[in-house]
Amino acid sequence: MPRRFEGKIVLLSAAAQGIGRATALSFAEEGATVIATDINGEKLTELSGTKGIQTHVLDVTDSAAVDSFLETLDRVDVLFNCAGFVHHGTILDVEEKDWDFSFDLNVKSMYRTCRRVIPKMLKHGGGVIINMSSVASSIVGPPNRFVYSASKAAVIGLSKTIAKDFIRDGIRCIPVCPGTVETPSLEGRIQAQPDPEQARKDFLARQPMGRMATAQEVANLVIFLASSDASYITGKEYIVDGGWTL
Repeated sequence: MPRRFEGKIVLLSAAAQGIGRATALSFAEEGATVIATDINGEKLTELSGTKGIQTHVLDVTDSAAVDSFLETLDRVDVLFNCAGFVHHGTILDVEEKDWDFSFDLNVKSMYRTCRRVIPKMLKHGGGVIINMSSVASSIVGPPNRFVYSASKAAVIGLSKTIAKDFIRDGIRCIPVCPGTVETPSLEGRIQAQPDPEQARKDFLARQPMGRMATAQEVANLVIFLASSDASYITGKEYIVDGGWTL
């Protein structure tokens, strides 16, 4: 059976663990040359030696580092912007530094990579950009996610405008909106709560399927949307939330 990304170059951020890691491995299995980046060099080394995957430590909040690294790449067929941060709290809990960091990592990092990758896609006849948003955005406003929801809503707007601006240039741009996903990031947030056991129960209570998504389930959607199987899809947010938004 032919592999869908044979000969394609895929660039990912936050590839060391969770959704990013699952997606990097899936792209490699589908024949892509995967450039897996993350700020966590120690975790990223776990992907070193995997066939089809090249690793590079990269801080996507560092404009100079992003520019310098992307200058070394002649071509990118698929860009998956996966890096993000979940701040817990209402507007009263968000200091300006929290707002600035959340928007810098969750939104501006995508601006940094997209503006450098799009010219490469134009040069080579097109490409696909997948941006990580969330159902905790303009779709659902869960409690205690003020700045996270605001930043993830911005990702949807960013993605739609890129899709519209380059729709005739062979570039597709799609925001993916997961619900609650079982990842190291989520586990860290649960353990940071005063009562981790109750926090986990609270997360599960809002899941209509009675469980959280796996990272692989989100990766499967990303792979589909980036493939030629989804060649007529662009600009529309795709929800993978186990029915949370029903």
